[in-house]
Order: sequence, then C-alpha cells, then structure tokens
Amino acid sequence: MKDPYRQIVRPLLFHGVQLDPEFLHRRTMNLLAWLGQSAKPSLADRIHPWLRQQFCHLDARLSQTCWGLTFANPLGLAAGFDKDGEAALTWPLLGFGFAELGTVTCHPQPGNPQPRLFRLVKDEAVLNRMGFNNQGAEALAKRLKTYWPSQRPMMPIGINLGKSKVTDLADAAEDYRFSYRQLYDYGDYFVVNVSSPNTPGLRSLQAADHLAPILMALQAENSDRKPLLVKIAPDLAWPDIDAVLELALAHHLAGIIATNTTIARTGLKTQTLLQTGNTLVEEAGGISGAPLRQRSTEVIRYIYARTGNQLPIVGVGGIFTAADAWEKITAGATLLQTYTGWIYEGPWMVPEILTGLLAQLEAHGLSSIGDAVGLSHRQ
Repeated sequence: MKDPYRQIVRPLLFHGVQLDPEFLHRRTMNLLAWLGQSAKPSLADRIHPWLRQQFCHLDARLSQTCWGLTFANPLGLAAGFDKDGEAALTWPLLGFGFAELGTVTCHPQPGNPQPRLFRLVKDEAVLNRMGFNNQGAEALAKRLKTYWPSQRPMMPIGINLGKSKVTDLADAAEDYRFSYRQLYDYGDYFVVNVSSPNTPGLRSLQAADHLAPILMALQAENSDRKPLLVKIAPDLAWPDIDAVLELALAHHLAGIIATNTTIARTGLKTQTLLQTGNTLVEEAGGISGAPLRQRSTEVIRYIYARTGNQLPIVGVGGIFTAADAWEKITAGATLLQTYTGWIYEGPWMVPEILTGLLAQLEAHGLSSIGDAVGLSHRQ
C-alpha cells in the first residue's frame, strides 16, 4: 500500500493549512487513544489486525533482550508524545518495539503558556517549550490500572519522570520519589528526566551533587530492581557527561538515554528570533529533529567509548530513516527512540526503518541487531 501520510497528510499539514501544532497533536492523541481502546470489540477485530499488518514488522534478527526485557525491535517511541498514557494500548499496533510514557510529574501541571509548540519545517525540526504539561502521577497510575489487568501491552513500557515546577530544587528527590511510588507497578523501566530545558533550573539537576540524592532515593524504592535510566541533555560538556556516567555506575543505573532536546540554534534555516520592544530575543525552548542528529550521535559514541557495554544506551535525536538508525546503533546505541521523525515521516516510517536495518545486517554479514551495537568502534 502506498503511504497516504506522505502523499496527502504531510503536504497538507506542513505546507498547506497552518493549524496550531498543539491542536493537531491533541486531535492525534484522541484518535490514537480511540484506536487502542476501541469500545466496540467488533470494530477492534477489524482495525487492530489491519494496523498490525501495515506497521508491525516481526523478524527475530531485530529482537534483543536488555535488562531482562524482550524488545521485538530496537525502535521505540520517545517520551513527550504520550504524556498521560492515553494511547498506551495503541503503540504496539504501530510497530514500535517499546514506548515511553510521560514526562509525568508528582503534581498535575498545565505547562507553559501557549503557543509553546512550533514546527521548523525547513529544518525538519520542532521547537517546544511545553513545560511538562501533564495530569500528574496519580492520574497516570489510575489510567494504567484500568488498562493493564487484561490488556497490558506485549512490549516494554517505560515511564519518564520529571520534577514538578512548583517543587523547589532542594526537594526534587522527594518529588521524583512520589511519582515513582505511584507508577512503580505499571512501568517496565523508568527514566529520570533532568535534562528538559523547559522547567526552570531542571538541567542543574544533572550536576553530580544534585543528581546523586535523586538516584539514591529512587533506588531505595526499587525493590524489584526495575531498570532505572537517566536522560541527559546534548549540550553537556564532555567532563559533565563523565560525571553523570560515574554516578550512573555508582548507583547501578540500567542505562543512559542520549539525548534530550538542544538549546543550541547553530545552523538553523528557520528564524527563531522574536522582536521584544527594540530587542531581538531567541524563542525559548528545546529543538528536536534533524538539527539534533549529529550531536546526539556524537554523545552516543562518546558514552559507548567510555563505558562499553556497562551502560546500554538509548539513542534519540534526529532519527528519520534507516540510515539514521543504523548510524546510532553502530555508534553504540542498543535501543532507539523517535518522536519528531515520526511526526514528519508518518507511521509507515517504522516498518521502513526496520526493513532498512535488516538490509544493513545482511550487507554487513551480521545475524542480529545486537551484533551491530558499537560496530563502528570495532572497524
């Protein structure tokens, strides 16, 4: 089947009617939630098999086990798309190997004032300053409790935890701990997000003296030793990344997610300056998509070179094609995540990337995707 998204939807959304991106995201989430829950069984019986046939590409060569969890393929949905878990039952139908819900915070919060989401079409990028808008950890736990008993997705589900804006930085550890306790039964792995640029002061929590108490508090709650990861910013200097890696190893973290959005504006084709009085100021927010691709891969390569297989890496940033995915895997990423690429390329991007990864395995004479992790370091 030809890809109707690229033929019809994308030209309309990106070059036709200029609708607010956040409005479009809300409509998309409503549709995805409906597809997954599908109150009428007869409708689900028709729609779900069609979705699997279109988007799910099963091949044992793409499967791997990490942290005791089985990932049917390495491509997952990044945090930020489904903050409140509304489409938690839908993501397995769209071909992903795993999905990460959130970012969720201890306290419900509306996020930053609108407008706060912008498409930078010339750059294949998105600028966002959403500010962790979400319904809160208790609401997410309640929703997942209704989903999981009979319909728990047959793939790993991660939960991304952030700090509430109203919580002082000094109290961050307890803020994260509350969310972790609420959601512990519903996540297969958890991520400490201390790298979003859209919550005041949050990135300072990447510093060792701030991050250590958070990791200590969460691991103290981690009775079943569920995988706990930390998500870092692409803008950290190498010594700062080294400090995070030392903490991750000291506190027995399961891995690193590299990377979050960037505050860098170098090389953008799209104007991101605003006129404020007589002054030009940068639009606040983090950039995701193609401009992040190279830097995130550099960070992945650096972490792998420093730690080898001690800390599995989830690579995210600028993945649009199989070539992008292959580059991150061979740089050292065990798993991958996409968000902006999926918006630009549409749902058929997932099977295209998986097919392309299989072609790369054959071209390099490899029997499994795990054999490709860090390959560029061995060549």
